[in-house]
Amino acid sequence: MDSTIESILFIAREVYVYQIPPRQSNAGYRAAEWGEMTEPMWRGRLRVIERGSDLPTECLLHLEDKDSGELFAQAPYKPSKQNPNGGCEAVLDSSRYFVLTVVDGTNRAYIGMGFPERSEAFDFNVALQDWSKRQNPPKLLPTSSSSSSSSAPTQPSRDFSLKEGETIAIKLGGLSTKKKAPATGAGAGGGAGGGGLGGFMLPPPPPAPPRGR
Repeated sequence: MDSTIESILFIAREVYVYQIPPRQSNAGYRAAEWGEMTEPMWRGRLRVIERGSDLPTECLLHLEDKDSGELFAQAPYKPSKQNPNGGCEAVLDSSRYFVLTVVDGTNRAYIGMGFPERSEAFDFNVALQDWSKRQNPPKLLPTSSSSSSSSAPTQPSRDFSLKEGETIAIKLGGLSTKKKAPATGAGAGGGAGGGGLGGFMLPPPPPAPPRGR
């Protein structure tokens, strides 16, 4: 008894299969070279099947009779560095047609496959891409037990306060003044410049105009 798990990734109720001529150039296939597109050699159902429970799984494209389910052809989908298309290659002149590599034992053949609607061809592409992404999940980076902030050396704090007897020059309103650090001990904060103005000397007010008689 075969206990292999199978999942259906995509179903198209009807696809068209064409006999195609050999590839004319290394650039790719063109559906316009397949002859009369309204007369395919076969019509039937397409199922994209995922087989297996552990990664990497197997992906198979089954072309089947839409009434009886009898298998017409099978194309494995397996992208690699040597074969990036994976046995399913999109043509150059349409988004609805593909070239499948059909495998029967040791024999291989190339057939054309088309969808009636572009939306179905798009969903077919998405199903293949999603399967490919699941085969190579991103690896998680190892986490460190201590954060980078805790491992960084602690910088000593700097003291920017004025020491006793030090002065700094400040320009205010075009006037250059000096601020002196307060002296410790008795009388600190006193004096003419300590009346809440931080030691700044303001210019005297203008004289009052003479009163009229």
